[in-house]
Amino acid sequence: MRKGMVVAWLILLLTGIAGLFWRSEWIYALPTPVPVNYHPVVTGTKIEWPGRTARTLPSGKPLFLHFFNPDCPCSRFNIPHFRDLVKRYGQQTNFAVVLMTNKHYTDDDIRRRFDLPSYLSVFRDSSIAAACGVYSTPQAVILDTGDRLYYRGNYNRSRYCTDDSSSYGKLALESLLRNDLHPSFDPLALKAYGCKLPTCTQ
Repeated sequence: MRKGMVVAWLILLLTGIAGLFWRSEWIYALPTPVPVNYHPVVTGTKIEWPGRTARTLPSGKPLFLHFFNPDCPCSRFNIPHFRDLVKRYGQQTNFAVVLMTNKHYTDDDIRRRFDLPSYLSVFRDSSIAAACGVYSTPQAVILDTGDRLYYRGNYNRSRYCTDDSSSYGKLALESLLRNDLHPSFDPLALKAYGCKLPTCTQ
């Protein structure tokens, strides 16, 4: 009798865990709902914000903005991928993190916690997201050398950024570095997935 109850309890527990995992995967597979007051920003739009200076982000290179929240699971999954992009293309491209959270993190907290280079700029201005048309995390935004929007979208079709064939952020950056002025992106690359703004926690 007791053994049967233990087995039944374990089955119930495992079913609950599997259900939570399935729900999490199902929610991630759905696009992030577009906010009611969303204003689309078209490719080619010049992007400006007050905090950008030549000292922090030298001109003459494309800019890769990583919209990120340390408390968003989707954001955490792609950190190794973002770190690899910085390491691989850091000589040709300026990289910066745009922190989308209400919690307080210093620049060093972010760099140390996620093993990012000490020179990497960290911005906390939520107006950058609006300027770029970003409403979820993680999202990648690439600006050309004239600060025009070249790409805004996902890093990868895979939640863990492990599918090299759909490494959208990397493919977009390589396309810009090849001076491809009329790139074609997979529709999945341009649909927002992940944690919604402003809190980026669900």
